[in-house]
Amino acid sequence: MIPHKILGLAALALLGGTLFSCKDAKTADENTEQTITILQTADIHGQLQPHDELFWENEQITFRKLGGLAHMKTLFEQERSKDPEGTLILDGGDMIQGSAVAALSHGKAFAPIIKAMGYDFLIPGNWEVVYGKQTMMDVLQHYDTPVISANMYDEASGETLFPQYFIKELKGVKLGFISYNDSEIPVRQNPSFSKGIRFDPIDKNLEALITELKDNQKVDLLFLVTHIGVSKQYDLANHPALQRVDYILGNDTHERIRKPLQAKYSMVTEPGAFASFVGKLTLTVKDGKIIKEDYDLMEVDPNTYPADAQVAQLIDQETAPYKEEIEQVLGYTSTPLYRYFVVENPMDNFITDAARWKTGADISISNGFRFSTPISIGESGKAPITRADLWSMLPVNEKVKIGKATGKQIKDWLEKEIHNVFAQNPMERFGGWLVRFSGMELTFYANKPKGERVASILIGGEPMQEDKLYTLSACRREGEPLPTLCRMPNTVETEVMDYTVHDVIVEYLKAKGTIAPVMDGRAKALDLGDNVLSQLPGTDYQFH
Repeated sequence: MIPHKILGLAALALLGGTLFSCKDAKTADENTEQTITILQTADIHGQLQPHDELFWENEQITFRKLGGLAHMKTLFEQERSKDPEGTLILDGGDMIQGSAVAALSHGKAFAPIIKAMGYDFLIPGNWEVVYGKQTMMDVLQHYDTPVISANMYDEASGETLFPQYFIKELKGVKLGFISYNDSEIPVRQNPSFSKGIRFDPIDKNLEALITELKDNQKVDLLFLVTHIGVSKQYDLANHPALQRVDYILGNDTHERIRKPLQAKYSMVTEPGAFASFVGKLTLTVKDGKIIKEDYDLMEVDPNTYPADAQVAQLIDQETAPYKEEIEQVLGYTSTPLYRYFVVENPMDNFITDAARWKTGADISISNGFRFSTPISIGESGKAPITRADLWSMLPVNEKVKIGKATGKQIKDWLEKEIHNVFAQNPMERFGGWLVRFSGMELTFYANKPKGERVASILIGGEPMQEDKLYTLSACRREGEPLPTLCRMPNTVETEVMDYTVHDVIVEYLKAKGTIAPVMDGRAKALDLGDNVLSQLPGTDYQFH
C-alpha cells in the first residue's frame, strides 16, 4: 500500500481550476469502508474495431484479436453495474488520431461515439493537436464530457484551454484528478499542429494544484492523470511533491502495466492502447485513506464482451462515408507487420525500404512510433494491406523531403536520437523508440554516456565517411525549417517533393504485390538483448 504522508507545502495560488462535483460534505460514515473502482483507457488512436494485438509470451510473438469501442462499452457497463455508485471511468488521451476514419474526418467522427461511451472525464494527449487547435477544441467540446488539462493555454490570451482538475465524490469519498499533457508537443509533433497553444512544464503549477485540491477542496484521494510517458511518469512519482498524490494514472507510451509500479511517493499505472485494454483500479477506503488496493489490466475480448448495440450503430454511421475507400486492398504481406520493439520493427523497415526505393536516397528515415495495430498472417500465408492499414501506419500524410548531410552530421544526429530514447535521466527522454531507417546499419551502446553511444555506421554496406555528403529522405514536418530532416538540422540541397508518403507506399505495393519485411539487424544495441519491448531502469516491468 502507498505511504499516505502529509506534505507541509506553503499555500500557493490556484491557477485556473474548475470543480465538477456539486457535493462537498461527506455523506458516508467515516468509519465505514468504501470500495471505489476506477476504469482507465488510453491511447486508443482512433481504433474503432477489433484488431490483431501482439503479445510477447514464452520468448516469442503471438497474436490475439482484441479491442473495439462497442465491445469496450459493454465492459464498461458490466463493471459499472457491479457498483454504480462507486465506479468512475476516464481516458488518458490520444483518442482522435491514428486511424483512417480519424484522419479523414479530422477526428469529428469520434464526438458522438465518445459521448455515448459514458466516460466521466477525458484528457488530451500529444496527438489531439494533429488537426490544429480549433478543430481539437471543436471535437473535444462535442464529447459533451469534461476534458481537463492543467498545462495547456491559449498562446495569445494566456487563458487555460481546459479546466485544470476534476473532482467527484463517490460513496462519500472525494476524489481529485489533476491532468498534465506533454510540454514537448511542439517539438515531438509537427510544429504547425499546436500553433496557438502554450504548454507549460509540470512543475510550474503542480504544487499549487496539489495544495488547492488537498487543503482547500479537501479531496480524500488525489490522482495525477498524465500523458508524458512511462519513464517521466515513474520519475515524477519519486518527486517529493508527490507525497500527497496516491496514484499517477499514466498514458502515452502504450505500456501494459499489469502491476502498478511502486515509486518512492506514488504508484504508476498505464493501460495499454488501441481500445484493447482497460485498467481497473479497485480501492478500499476508510476515513479518507486507502487501506487496500487491487489492479487488473483487463483485455477487451470481443468474445467475452459482445458489442454494445448503440455504440456499434454509431460506429457504423460514422464510418459509412469512408468504408469503400479504407477497405481498398493495396497489396499483401507474407510476414507479420508490427511496431512494438524499441530498436527495430518490420513495419518500419517496410516503410523506409519503400521510401528509399522511390527516392533513390542513400538513407531513408522515418520517425520512431509505437502506434499502429499489427497485421498478423492467416492460414493463407499472407494478409492484405488496406488503405485503413496505411492510415494506421502513417496517420499524417506529409510530402516527402530530400536533402543532403555529411557523415558527421548523421553521426551527431544519431547520438542525439539514441540519447532521446536511452537517456539515464528520464526527463531527457523523448518518445521512447529509436528512429527508423533504410540504407544504413547502426550498432550502438544504449547505456554509454551521451555522445559516446555510436559504435559503427555503415551506409550502403560501406563504413560511413564523416566528410562525405549523403542523400537522405524523410517526411516533411509542416512548420519546421526546410533544411531540417526528421529533427536533423542544416541539411543542404533540400527540397520538398510533389508526392506524399502515402503515394510512396501505394506505388511500392503496386510494384511489389506481396512484401515480406523482417527485422534484419539494421539497428542493434550491443548492450541490450535482441527483443527489447520496453525500457524502464530501476523496475522489474516487462511489456507482454
